[in-house]
Amino acid sequence: MTTSVSAPGQPSTAPAKRRRRINWIAYILVSPYVIYNLVFWVYPFIWGLIIAFQKWNIVSPKKEWVGLGNFILVVSDPQFWNALWVTFKFWIFFLPAVAAASLLLAMMLQRVSHFRGFYIAAFLASYTMAGVAYSVVFLLLLSGNGLINTWIWKLFHVRIPWFTDPRLAMVSIALVVVWKFVGYYGLIFLAGLNAIPRELYDAAAVDGANAWQRFRYITIPLLNPSFTVVFVFATILSYGIFTEPYLITGGGPLGSTQTFMLLIYQKTFENLEAGLGSAMAISMAALSFASTAVVRRLIEREVAL
Repeated sequence: MTTSVSAPGQPSTAPAKRRRRINWIAYILVSPYVIYNLVFWVYPFIWGLIIAFQKWNIVSPKKEWVGLGNFILVVSDPQFWNALWVTFKFWIFFLPAVAAASLLLAMMLQRVSHFRGFYIAAFLASYTMAGVAYSVVFLLLLSGNGLINTWIWKLFHVRIPWFTDPRLAMVSIALVVVWKFVGYYGLIFLAGLNAIPRELYDAAAVDGANAWQRFRYITIPLLNPSFTVVFVFATILSYGIFTEPYLITGGGPLGSTQTFMLLIYQKTFENLEAGLGSAMAISMAALSFASTAVVRRLIEREVAL
């Protein structure tokens, strides 16, 4: 049996070899994730960027270079600006509704002492449901003769046009999406609440602060990281919503639920304008990035316990 011994005054090569072996193991472990992102994110993005400067009908191999022509068509298309307005309407209702409901759910879960895991799993189940499944369920529940309208008719003798009134359709879809994400965002708030030291509340109570004052001056400021995450997620979601308006309203009535993703789908796969659809997708991504940056700048604060 022989052992490797370094010459006097020379560093041992064993640690360097061990580090190289660990590095190769790390590269092997992360390689599936890297390959996945290269195939399904990087390559489609580069390809879509190239297509955005071309006129192509998908089915024909022939492509025509148009430069910035597709982007000029995007900003001159009334449907693009309508999609931006629809996205804003969805965001302006969805953001406060899901934030308030999620925070309320988190505060309720924090007070639960028994079977907390069961309740968390129950509320989180909505997030794991397929968009097609719950969209169809809510379409049936909120239709003109659906279960909810039947109850409302028996109680108040009115029927609410949840998805058929242009003024109400996007709000109704926002309520459906709130139901889906309230459990997921609630967990984010719950983690933030659990990170706040109880000593702060005890000290404030000793100083005479009531429940509302403790909530306003302790809970809300120290939950700023959680609010930032939820607001950013909700903003990104507002630009990417597709399944619910596609299945429930199809973009109607009168284009009141025609979101960016639905419009891109129609331009690309129904009108066979792949270049225009790619340019619209890139424009939407730029707007989403800018909106997210503005939201972070407005609400994100440094929190020190």
